[in-house]
Amino acid sequence: MATMASGKSTKTGKRRVPSRPLQIGDEGPPVKTLQRQLLAEGFNPGSVDGIFGNGTQAAVIGFQRSEGLLADGVVGPRTRAALADEKPAPLDDVTGKFDVIAVSRMFPHTAIGNIDRNLPFVIAALKAAGLHDRLMVLAALATIRAETESFEPVAEGISRYNTSPTGKPFDLYDNRKDLGNRGPTDGFDYRGRGYVQLTGRFNYQKYGKAIGLGASLAQNPDQGTDPEIAARLLAAFIGDRERPLKEALLDLDFARARRLVNGGTHGLDRFVAAYRTGFQITES
Repeated sequence: MATMASGKSTKTGKRRVPSRPLQIGDEGPPVKTLQRQLLAEGFNPGSVDGIFGNGTQAAVIGFQRSEGLLADGVVGPRTRAALADEKPAPLDDVTGKFDVIAVSRMFPHTAIGNIDRNLPFVIAALKAAGLHDRLMVLAALATIRAETESFEPVAEGISRYNTSPTGKPFDLYDNRKDLGNRGPTDGFDYRGRGYVQLTGRFNYQKYGKAIGLGASLAQNPDQGTDPEIAARLLAAFIGDRERPLKEALLDLDFARARRLVNGGTHGLDRFVAAYRTGFQITES
């Protein structure tokens, strides 16, 4: 079988590209090989000139969308594998870059002891869910800062958004059909909990089952503040939104990223600050 360096054809007749990601601005034989591959797949880069310009980027994005890949215009391991008709390559695991010191930079107002106690649960849950790539780790940690800046899996507090001026705690949630609530006392019982502030009867039922708890979480929702369970719920919840979350982050549309998780833009400033800091930390 041909090696990547040889440039020879694979069994399918397609040519491999080197392991280093290719992106706009790159030049040389590997780009020319990529352009030929794109043409063979029906995506015209404009010219087979070895220059990764706008035409090649557009062709890459078209191919990625056709294959159900994240359309970032960068030819990384998964796009290379698709071009070669091979099994998708695993995404890089960047969790090792997010130690307590690094994450404390993303949470400048948070006690480092809280991060030290809770970060292992979060990282373990993300890895177990296969969400160990850069964008999803950043999305998870930035979500925690936006929702529970203390980096603890807490229960939601009373506010004017969940409690009427003369009502019982969380009565504004009681009849929220969009949350699956059925009236008193669902608002209080299924108030936000955990790192992601899971809210509503429907979500407690759905994500309790998703992490293997069956009906137990809906029957005993206070489990949502257990660090290990809260971390698994966070991973399951954002994992359900992986593709649109990544697309929003690639577009730097942080408001859309927040709406996908929160339903609104609560904590947007904290989300953006944490994401930008974490992105800088993992650039090297």
